[in-house]
Amino acid sequence: MYPLSTQQVIEWTEDGRDRAAHWRSESGAPPPRRVGIADDRMSADTAYRLVCEGTALLWRGDYQGARQLLTALARRIDRGPRRTRERRAAAASPAEAFHRHRQATSRRARLLGMLLVPLDADLSVPLRRAPDVREACTEAYGVAHAPSVVSLRELLGLIGAHEWREKGVEVPALGGDRVHPHYGVFAPVRGEYVDLVAEAPLPASRSAAFDIGTGTGVLAAVLARRGVDRVVATDQDARALRCARENVVRLGLSGRVEVAEADLFPPGRAPLVVCNPPWLPARPSSPLEYAVYDPSSRMLRGFLNGLAGHLSPGGEGWLILSDLAEHLGLRPREELLAAIAAAGLTVVDRLDTRPVHPRAADPADPLHSARAAEVTSLWRLTAG
Repeated sequence: MYPLSTQQVIEWTEDGRDRAAHWRSESGAPPPRRVGIADDRMSADTAYRLVCEGTALLWRGDYQGARQLLTALARRIDRGPRRTRERRAAAASPAEAFHRHRQATSRRARLLGMLLVPLDADLSVPLRRAPDVREACTEAYGVAHAPSVVSLRELLGLIGAHEWREKGVEVPALGGDRVHPHYGVFAPVRGEYVDLVAEAPLPASRSAAFDIGTGTGVLAAVLARRGVDRVVATDQDARALRCARENVVRLGLSGRVEVAEADLFPPGRAPLVVCNPPWLPARPSSPLEYAVYDPSSRMLRGFLNGLAGHLSPGGEGWLILSDLAEHLGLRPREELLAAIAAAGLTVVDRLDTRPVHPRAADPADPLHSARAAEVTSLWRLTAG
């Protein structure tokens, strides 16, 4: 950890004294300028009014009371002002619906992030009935040396991520073995894309494969279990690299899977190069969203443009991509096909599957029409 003086600091007044602490925000949000003290005596209506006015609330009451207040705030935010509900017309297009949804999600996250809790220097929460969160916080933040303040919403996310890391995610394509996602690393809970990699016909040579943007390492593990002799799994995110290396060891594949830091490709060529880039060409609103949003399709285009130079003669590149962006009007199919052709690649086959996650069948979801039509594909590409 860096010294407190080099970190962002949150400042407030309490009991007539000026106070300060290290500010923690994995979303990159700046420390709030106005901070008030809150406890169990504050009503949800008062708290909602204050956060809407831009005042963050540093909680000094019972921890479980803070959780109840966060739930009450979420209900009020989701309900929204009556005038807005009555006057707002339906979205004119799927793209407009998507952008409205993102704006609403961003506002919701910002307001809920205004309920704050303190952390002591050992990353414990000095509130009544608070759980022991030190291990969860250490996994995300590393070792701490000074008191800090964090939003309760982020802290709950850390606790949930720790639980996922402890129990892992069962992967049918690995025979039911589990991968253990770390905080900030995309978990393979949508298993359809993993199944595509498990079922696609392998190239004639199984000597090597590259897994670009490996995340948890799940696709590299699937390829190794399918008989690929050596898999190089790359990522540039420090958490993903640690996560993938840990999973490779857990699965007994450290002799066949190498996890390497790289922006896209490792050196050399391979008979098979696999990439599952973020599916939506939009700007992330926080560092944690980079697994979902790919600004200007940077990773997608980088993979396509570099693929031919990293394929062995006769090799294949596998691009795993949802067409949700097409249904949302964010990237037409013609644009994808043009990018493939411009990179000197040929489509030899495409394997399709439909998602089975709950939101695809939820008519109350703001993006239901696009999600209901979504197809996830594995594009088999060759050079030339």
